Amino acid sequence: MPKIYIDKDVLTAAMERIEYIFDEFDNVYVSVSGGKDSSVMVQLVNIVASKLNRKYDVLYIDFEAQYKATIDHIYELKKLSNINTFYHVCLPIALRNAVSVIQPKWICWDVDSENLWVRSMPDDSINISNNPFPFFSKGQEFEEFIVYFAEWYEKKNKGNTACLVGIRSDESLNRFRTIAFDNGKICYKGKNWTTLVKPTKSVYSAFPIYDWRTEDIWGAVSNLDLLHNKIYDMMWYNGLTIHEQRLCQPFGDDQRNGLDQFRSLEYETWDKVLSRVNGVNFGNIYCKTSALGNITSMKPDFMTWENYSVFLLESLGLYNHDLMMHYTDKICKFIKWHTEHSGITVSDIPDTEEIALEQKKQAPSWRRIARAIERNDFYMKRLSFSQTKSDNEKLKVMVNKWKNILTCGTITNDKHLKQFMESNLNEND
Repeated sequence: MPKIYIDKDVLTAAMERIEYIFDEFDNVYVSVSGGKDSSVMVQLVNIVASKLNRKYDVLYIDFEAQYKATIDHIYELKKLSNINTFYHVCLPIALRNAVSVIQPKWICWDVDSENLWVRSMPDDSINISNNPFPFFSKGQEFEEFIVYFAEWYEKKNKGNTACLVGIRSDESLNRFRTIAFDNGKICYKGKNWTTLVKPTKSVYSAFPIYDWRTEDIWGAVSNLDLLHNKIYDMMWYNGLTIHEQRLCQPFGDDQRNGLDQFRSLEYETWDKVLSRVNGVNFGNIYCKTSALGNITSMKPDFMTWENYSVFLLESLGLYNHDLMMHYTDKICKFIKWHTEHSGITVSDIPDTEEIALEQKKQAPSWRRIARAIERNDFYMKRLSFSQTKSDNEKLKVMVNKWKNILTCGTITNDKHLKQFMESNLNEND
């Protein structure tokens, strides 16, 4: 049975919301990802726009390492009758990489890595060679880009603007909170399914399908004979329920759990992704474990902190033996120092010490060692080491040997590692 929205079903309610947006706003653009939610939404927008004889624009940010089926579907959507401008963005944007402890971010469409691109640059794309956005700089975060785009679009088109986004509140708690709670947000004329895009003055995000369920999405596809991304059919045949299917870039915190699906569904794309994004195969092997945690990871209950430290080192060694040996050497020196100064041998190191002592670096423990590894503490400052010329020489070798691993100062939050990377890149330039 369809969900009931007072005296109407969610499809009718969504169509009325979209029509309301066209009535109230001078300019409308739709943010699409190629996933099921935004795909259905943009097609509903097209139906309403055709009825009202209105035009609208579309923003699609292409993350490069996408399913081929997704790109095929995007080109299907480009043919919708009432689209005015389709912004197919292929700019070098920084993206989260949750499958690597040494490259927590990667940059799609980076011209310095063109030989590793998963796909060729689309001919009709907005890219670094024809970029019309004065606000953009290489390595800009996705979240920053969409806000700056809204500001730019508002100034370019003049008049009040609405950006339609295919968010459903039942997808996650955060999405539910975005719609259901105030949290200081500014709504358009009291409509809780809208919110002002700050710091813009008159651009509102609107979520016309916020109260839909997954069943409603596929019901609309079936009943209205809508286009859909065929990758979902493949996911279904591969054993994923409609509630388990996820499409976003496969290296995010949630999507990494589907890396094994990525390999199964499009093995040719998967082969290219292996070379493109650091740690992908490692992620495929360990995505169901705590090994991929960058800051908030938790040790498995069946492991001691010593076991966990060894596990992290071995996991690193699967795809970067030099980095594993670098950390191993630091740990051995750490143990040797405590043996010589405190009489503590490797067998005497406790699994944990008092948190306060660990944080002040006053006591050795295997937990302290494990945290240093999983947080990508290259200089091992958490074990009381400091940045040295020797460390920097090792890092230079790694940068030159694996240019796709440590190529940008934005990959780390560590001040000294960031400074080294920036100066080293300038040197190489």
